[in-house]
Amino acid sequence: MLQKTKEEEPKKQLPMSMENHKMTVMPLPKGRNSSIQAFIPACDSTGNDGDNNNITKNLPFSKHLHFDVCKCNTTWLKPTTSPFPTQRGCNAVDPFANPHDRNYDQWIVSNNHIQHPSALENFKEIVASSKGKSIVMFLDYDGTLSPIVDNPDRAFMDDEMRDAVREVASCFPTAIVTGRSRDKVYKFVKLEELYYAGSHGMDIQGPKKGPKFAKIKEKAVVLFQPASKFLPLIREVYKLLVERTKSTPGAKVENNKFCLSVHFRCVDPQKWSSLAEQVNAIIKEYPNLRLTRGRKVLEIRPIIRWDKGKALEFLLESLGFADLHSVFPIYIGDDQSDEDAFKVLQHRRQGAGILVSKSPKETGASYSLREPAEVMKFLHGLVESNKVTVN
Repeated sequence: MLQKTKEEEPKKQLPMSMENHKMTVMPLPKGRNSSIQAFIPACDSTGNDGDNNNITKNLPFSKHLHFDVCKCNTTWLKPTTSPFPTQRGCNAVDPFANPHDRNYDQWIVSNNHIQHPSALENFKEIVASSKGKSIVMFLDYDGTLSPIVDNPDRAFMDDEMRDAVREVASCFPTAIVTGRSRDKVYKFVKLEELYYAGSHGMDIQGPKKGPKFAKIKEKAVVLFQPASKFLPLIREVYKLLVERTKSTPGAKVENNKFCLSVHFRCVDPQKWSSLAEQVNAIIKEYPNLRLTRGRKVLEIRPIIRWDKGKALEFLLESLGFADLHSVFPIYIGDDQSDEDAFKVLQHRRQGAGILVSKSPKETGASYSLREPAEVMKFLHGLVESNKVTVN
């Protein structure tokens, strides 16, 4: 739960650059990999988050944040034999897909047992499970609220989806949890009442108008950046990746502030392996970074153990729901990185994880939706269900 730090007596004279900043205490979620409180400056009246000054109190990494050993290899990036005809360009079929999992219906029902039931067809079941509990919504962006597109800079959310998210946020605490930079996803969504967790949860900011549903009295805007010490390193590697990948047509390097993305959706599949080797060769020189893969994207992150699952736990605690059995988190996402959040829900035995996918894949989610259009229907359903409950 958020707490304000007590002012010392007599009051200390603050530097001019800090006069308009409030200090907020945001505790890390209690659990296996967290044990401290981090002092983070709230945004000032201009909306600045302190990135360009020295007032942010960085976490003592060596004591409190766990690190992963960077083990880079490209064996999982080599195209495999696929029953699909080879297609080139932006619409190429992903050869990483399991050729034995092409039938969506077989994925939903296996050995006469429903494994990944539709969240729409089982909507009443989800609502019944949430009865008497506080719903907290967590939404991925790309592939969940907007369609996957060839150019990541044009992954726009349509107005109808924006209205659906706005209505949900008026009923429940709602967060966007994405691998994108927080600033970029905010420009896509354009809703001030949401929590935004960018860079796979390494850049979290609360609603600009203050939290509406948090079980706290303070209304300060919160900023939490556990990987801030890695910023110079991320910027350095970004420049290298841009330079080294210029020779690969269709490759695009995206700077997501605390992590980097190398998109290969528009790269000739025959060049995927060589692109991966280029990226891997760079990351091998930086042991404090690690390489992972998403949907036709290579992702470079700091080695701290912080992901979308940790962001989910952190936000629940910030809202005051961490140790409550009366909370019902719903997480909707489509990417491999969302599996970290699904695992957290499984471990907590709370809420519902919903995978957005038309293609069968291994997942820890309890339910499934095929596409963003179904996500929007699900969100509308939650709003209508809440109206009935309130009335």
